[in-house]
Amino acid sequence: MDKVEAFRALHVPGKPLILYNIWDAGSARAVADAGAKAIATGSYGVAEANGFRDGETLPLEVVLENLKRILSVTDLPVTIDMEAGYGDTPEEVGTSVGKARALGAVGINMEDRLPGETTLLPIEVAAERFAAAAATGIHVNARTDVYRDKDPADYSQAMIDETLERARAYAAAGVGSLFVPFLGDHPTIRAICEGSPLPVNVLWGPGRGTHAELAGLGVARISYGHGPWAAAMNWLKQQAEAVFKDG
Repeated sequence: MDKVEAFRALHVPGKPLILYNIWDAGSARAVADAGAKAIATGSYGVAEANGFRDGETLPLEVVLENLKRILSVTDLPVTIDMEAGYGDTPEEVGTSVGKARALGAVGINMEDRLPGETTLLPIEVAAERFAAAAATGIHVNARTDVYRDKDPADYSQAMIDETLERARAYAAAGVGSLFVPFLGDHPTIRAICEGSPLPVNVLWGPGRGTHAELAGLGVARISYGHGPWAAAMNWLKQQAEAVFKDG
């Protein structure tokens, strides 16, 4: 079994892979030493750590150089957040993702909306882009933003149906897992996990339940997004304020 297949095998519904997202080689080493089974970057933290904003403003060359440095400090499987795939066309997406695969990444996160856009891509357009990424041989964690900026009071069966329709299309395109962030409603998570042909990834956050509770809903992957980076930067700021407060 190669590293991609070994990483894919970690996505087990009911026994989720926990990914405590990192942003550089130093944070990767710290999380690896803590007992992680795999290493995952979050695009927000990587961009901010390099002086950029999230949304593919960080040049692909920097993304790939950061990947190389992370791979140099760990033998764990590494998956990176490539936002919308760094390409205007499916062919360009395939080229960009292929570069990450050639360096040694086993997986990527990729979204079904373009940078700066709030509207999701039509399903067939998104699926074509995901197919180009998956054709590189990498594990694609297809993120769908059906629930982005939605109030739980507005959740509906139609939203579940759209999510599952996208899951089926993305599975047919060859992706390995489905990422449904911003979702904390347990009945909805359960319905998506039960109906999805792909193992489901959720984003952990306050009020979203324990790992055990999410596992019981059928979740196969739990990630932490920009939370670890934000916590580290908040700690750093607090320490600096304590140092500087007396002038």
